[in-house]
Amino acid sequence: MAAAELWRHERPEATQMWKFLEHVNSKYGLSLSDYSELYSWSVDNVAEFWAEVWHFTGIKASRQYDQVLPPGAPMFPRPDFFAGARLNFAENLLFPANADVDESATAVVTATEDESHLAETSWAELRDQVRRCSNALRAVGVKENSVVAGFVANHVQALVALLSAAALGAIWTGISPDNGVSAVLDRLVQIRPQVLFADNAALYNGKEWSGKAKTLEVVEELKKHGLEQVVVVKGLPNIETGLDEISAKGVNAAEYEAFLNSAPDSPLVFAQLPPSHPLYILYSSGTTGLPKAIVHTAAGTLLQHKKEHFLHCSLSPASRMLYYTTTSWMMHHWSVSALACGASLVLYSGSPFKPHGYASLPRLLSSLRVTHFGTSAAYLTTLEANDVRPVSDPSLDLSALEAIYSTAAPLPPSTFSFVYQAFPAKINLASITGGTDIISLFGAPCPLLPVRAGEVQCAGLGMAVGVIDSASPADDPRPVAPADAPGELVCLKPFPSQPLTFFGPEGQARYRAAYFDRFPGLWHHGDFVRAASPAGTAGGPLVMLGRSDGVLKPAGVRFGSAEIYNLLARFFAAEVADAVCVGRRRPQDRDETVCLFVVMAEDSSSGSGSGSGRRPFDDALRRRIAEVIRRELSPRHVPGVIEEAKGGVPKTVNGKK
Repeated sequence: MAAAELWRHERPEATQMWKFLEHVNSKYGLSLSDYSELYSWSVDNVAEFWAEVWHFTGIKASRQYDQVLPPGAPMFPRPDFFAGARLNFAENLLFPANADVDESATAVVTATEDESHLAETSWAELRDQVRRCSNALRAVGVKENSVVAGFVANHVQALVALLSAAALGAIWTGISPDNGVSAVLDRLVQIRPQVLFADNAALYNGKEWSGKAKTLEVVEELKKHGLEQVVVVKGLPNIETGLDEISAKGVNAAEYEAFLNSAPDSPLVFAQLPPSHPLYILYSSGTTGLPKAIVHTAAGTLLQHKKEHFLHCSLSPASRMLYYTTTSWMMHHWSVSALACGASLVLYSGSPFKPHGYASLPRLLSSLRVTHFGTSAAYLTTLEANDVRPVSDPSLDLSALEAIYSTAAPLPPSTFSFVYQAFPAKINLASITGGTDIISLFGAPCPLLPVRAGEVQCAGLGMAVGVIDSASPADDPRPVAPADAPGELVCLKPFPSQPLTFFGPEGQARYRAAYFDRFPGLWHHGDFVRAASPAGTAGGPLVMLGRSDGVLKPAGVRFGSAEIYNLLARFFAAEVADAVCVGRRRPQDRDETVCLFVVMAEDSSSGSGSGSGRRPFDDALRRRIAEVIRRELSPRHVPGVIEEAKGGVPKTVNGKK
């Protein structure tokens, strides 16, 4: 039985997706009539499809490519898409092709819980700030392939730092300041950043939080691994920057505005680089060790995002996107690419429920005339649980809103229906899915298809998604039977946003093991999924069923059990002998609950009182474990259940938990 239809586009023939379909028909003498047929063409003709995306969406390049893809290219080793071209990612965002942008128009709005500190940045101002910041970075020695890190919130200064690094051909990596020191160092020590941007403080949940102590700890360690320059962003003026203390550790330190002012007064120059030049480092969840540093390419990221934004999301210079995200999350990188369509951004940091409770973000959507709003499934289910209906609030004007995007977890069917009661019924509500690994989407919005409760609208163009029987042997991956049975999400053909490599020694071997060992030759994504159409319609809707590996995703925060185990070993070695950390999601649960079970260490003292020769487990220990995880990682990493595993941790014959 088909899920309930909740939405159809009023004028699908007016969308860029339809115009692209007509373009393909005209150029190739075809008669494609709907999304399914366009999708089939895109995955059957990989090189031709991506060439059309390059030109139709508008990619600015100083030299055009020699070929899109080598004939018969496998997925691994990663093929070199658009070989011979030269371009710059930052140039494509700051001077978008095929978009008429008024340089005096607003490019970025920075917003926090403090409504009196809303700041607008024009396109001209954004370009000039990137000019000054990139020149300042160049002056302190940053060049192609240098690593620039941000321990920063989602604000315009973070965006300027990202674009400035990209302008020079340096590699950017971002980590949200709500992460603890251990989480930051687990990531940054691996990649040895030359420059670190850090916030002096953050406003969250109505309180000001100084970042100085954490920054000093991070700098102390990174100094041993090549850190030369720290730039402190003074987000909260009444809290000290700690510049003197940072300098005392033997690195150069400057406040953000002073750093930009120190730059030579030179023109903005964009390094013209190969399409496969590294752009971003994002991080895997760290299930079996330290988080893996995933390197993404400039052209792969740009082209995939522009396909998704321009065709799937219908973004234009008339659009304004607010994605509620941190700088650590892949959705931050995805959302800032909206600039390449000429769209403006709202960069928000703070609690989604401050300063006006559940009305906080809806009020921002109303006052800033947001057209595309992105959030987590957990946020929307919270509104549903509390029956919050912004459309019924006469003080709000949500008439500009065109789309709501939900990710980080499957959106329950009931929440789909609720959103169409709580927000304007004209919106395209899209549950989307992809990930850090591909910095983009496998399952996307589509203006040519209906929205049905509980379903991802479609597989994205050019993404040859398949569903493989989980019981298949590695050398014989079999499609599920029937076609709508659940199975493993795979991708069958190359796509440009495949990672370049994993940063560091043995990067290619670890890359292959992560995605291609399970089914050699196929990208194995680690999601459990089923096609919603019994006929297996090409590119048709998907139903996401959660992770098929050990990754934990409570409230959309993706992390691995190893991050918890590392802290137990570091802080509780004398008390905790072993542990297992798992995710629980029952049919009635709206979200995954992380459960931590600990095995207590032997107690050598007499009269321990445990009755088992082990140290006692009690509420005090439970609280201390929770506090350490909150401090060293983040509040979102704290398990919902912390209990004693009195019978020990179950393990396989080779010792795996």
